[in-house]
Order: sequence, then structure tokens, then C-alpha cells
Amino acid sequence: MELYGRDLFSFCRFVTRDRQDAEELYQDTFLKLYESRERLYIDRNAKSFLMSVALNLYRNVRRKRSVRERIAGAAYSVEESGQELPDEGEGVEERVLSGETCRALREAVRRLPDRYRLPVLLYYMEELTQREIAGIMGLPEETVKTRLRRARAILRKDMEGQGYER
Repeated sequence: MELYGRDLFSFCRFVTRDRQDAEELYQDTFLKLYESRERLYIDRNAKSFLMSVALNLYRNVRRKRSVRERIAGAAYSVEESGQELPDEGEGVEERVLSGETCRALREAVRRLPDRYRLPVLLYYMEELTQREIAGIMGLPEETVKTRLRRARAILRKDMEGQGYER
């Protein structure tokens, strides 16, 4: 928790798009690790392992919500929180100069479908390699590369449509 807790919470916050859901996912991730501690053996990147546990838990919740929506017709969808995430580690000048662009880009990333948004978050926010992302998401590395490329194209088109240049 001490080493990767902050990174994991940040990842959960971007994935769920809601602070309360992020806190729940964060806690569930560490609870899952605690419950399986006897049979747990992490021989590789612990951060990647944490992210994959969180991602799998997130997918399970989404799957359950989807089933509920189909069966009951109720709206259990994740809502946009509308809260701005803090820009940590930036100087005042950078915030003033790029604040609007960063907010627009963050919103564009939030609008991406999960299949593109998750690899973007893992690659750019968590700074994982494409190979690590492939392992976390259970996809071939080429699929991750393709999704990142397509996500960049969607983001570029979205940002240019809003009047931002490259």
C-alpha cells in the first residue's frame, strides 16, 4: 500500500470516473490481495499486478451492472463526477498555460470507450509498457498497440474538433 497505493487510487479514480466508486475499487483491490495472501506469489512487477487485480474487479462490477440493466431495466450506469482531479507536481505557470488544454484532454479521455480508455490510462498515467498492459488486460501485445493508436487518433480528432491544434 505504501509503495503503490497512491498510483492505484489514481488509476481507480480515472477508471471508474467517480471518487466513491474509486474508493470502493481501491479497497476491494487490497481486500482481494489480503484474502488470497496464502496463495499469492508476485514474482514480477507488483504495480502491474495491482493494476490487473483492480481492472478485473472493475470489469466484474461493470458486467454485473450490465446484467442488472438488462434484467431490471434500471439505470446502474457510472455517472460522471464532474470533479476536477488535482494536477500534482506542476508549477503555477504550467497550470495557467496548459490548464484548459489538460482539462479538455482529460474529458476527451473520459469519453473514450473502455477498450481504448483503459490502455491509454495504463500507458500514459501508470507508465506501463505495452507488454505489461497486454498482460493486465489479457490481450495480445499487438491488440494493445492497435488500441493505443486508435485512441490517439480519436483523441486527436476530438481535440482538433474543439479547436485545439496538435
